[in-house]
Amino acid sequence: MQTAKIHFLGAAGTVTGSKYLIETSEINFMVDCGMFQGLKELRELNWEPIPYDVASIDLVLLTHGHLDHTGYLPRLVKQGFKGKILGTAPTLAITGIILKDSGKIHEEEAKKANEEGYTSHTPALPFYTIKEAEDTMRLFNSVEKDEWIVLSEHIKCRYRYNGHIIGSTFIEIQIFDKLFVFSGDIGRSHDHLLHPPEKPEWADYLFVESTYGNKLHPEESVSELLTELVHKTLHKRGTLIIPSFAVERLQVLMYLLWKLYKENRIPNIPIFIDSPMGNNVLSVFDQFPEWHKLPATEFNAVQDRMEIITSYRETWETIDDPRPKVVIAGSGMVTGGRVLTYLKQLVDKEETSVLLVGYQAEGTRGRQLLEGAHELKIFGKYYPVKAAVHHIESLSAHGDQGELLNWLSEIKNIPEQTFLIHGEPSARDALRTKIQDTYGWRVQSPHLLDTVTVMV
Repeated sequence: MQTAKIHFLGAAGTVTGSKYLIETSEINFMVDCGMFQGLKELRELNWEPIPYDVASIDLVLLTHGHLDHTGYLPRLVKQGFKGKILGTAPTLAITGIILKDSGKIHEEEAKKANEEGYTSHTPALPFYTIKEAEDTMRLFNSVEKDEWIVLSEHIKCRYRYNGHIIGSTFIEIQIFDKLFVFSGDIGRSHDHLLHPPEKPEWADYLFVESTYGNKLHPEESVSELLTELVHKTLHKRGTLIIPSFAVERLQVLMYLLWKLYKENRIPNIPIFIDSPMGNNVLSVFDQFPEWHKLPATEFNAVQDRMEIITSYRETWETIDDPRPKVVIAGSGMVTGGRVLTYLKQLVDKEETSVLLVGYQAEGTRGRQLLEGAHELKIFGKYYPVKAAVHHIESLSAHGDQGELLNWLSEIKNIPEQTFLIHGEPSARDALRTKIQDTYGWRVQSPHLLDTVTVMV
């Protein structure tokens, strides 16, 4: 009888650092390889080596390109990984953009910390460099969705659309006689840009994200909320700052604001897009039209309506621009990126508004703003928060509890075990109870560094 050993190396009790290692008698592989974000004690885990012989890992299978699913890859390579990294073509394109951008930020922040002396490390080092990101990208191997890919004699996998971001998938892995299903991050049933997630029909061992396992997204009109905020910004002659994830949320916000302008619901207010990574992601949408539902004519019209910032000099010109304006800038949880420059200059002004969209993880500046922080620490200095802070939860790219339960609804068998991952404890516990009550399945909530051996 064969066994498989599963190592929960991340996103077990948290929503960040997704990493799962599966040992088998034929190959060893990882599903996702993300870095931790948020709380300091989690971020510090990024500097710990994988507690396993990395050189013996044959493959990494990526569900999608977000940093919390891919951002540890350069460190894995640095520790001796030489295998293949498999993902859909848009996922690998997104991952390459994110890794290079992240490497650049790591280098810049280490340099700044050393120059300004706000580091306890001598010297501060980048988590990885641009070159290390580029070295990692040489291991990328593109796969087609919906096609079975042979990994070894008795192991194969298949990538299926799940609508979270462009290129994102859930992964079915046949290991000997058992089917393992990793959900990745499950998208929304009615997304503005993406098609609805497909659903698995069979699973012996099921690994399901639980980000919003304890919540239903509110029935709110995003268009009305955006319209109201734009008009308030005009009235106050201020700036509406929208920290945004560069992948999909940025494009959705651009699309919604363009629609409001086209429908004459908002005036011709300047809308600045300040996300070098987001600009690159736009090209991925252009390159892979079959992965989203925005027609090319509308896609081009949306970009033409926005003022795309391409240099740091333009960032400062935008800050100094006295006109009322909307600025969409990375990053979505206010952990880094261009949005920090805007907040340093504008968060202490009452005429400023900050709109948070999507999930805000524990320990991030986004969560602090959401919870009413009176000041923000940015690059070692504190800035008072006088801006009005707003939140649109329904723009999240993650399915809520109802959508997660619905994603499971077409599974025909009773899984031998369901593992809840990628969720904070309260969210996991609520979803565990709902799955048990709805389907009667066995559900387990693994902790960080747990290992589980199953029969295959």
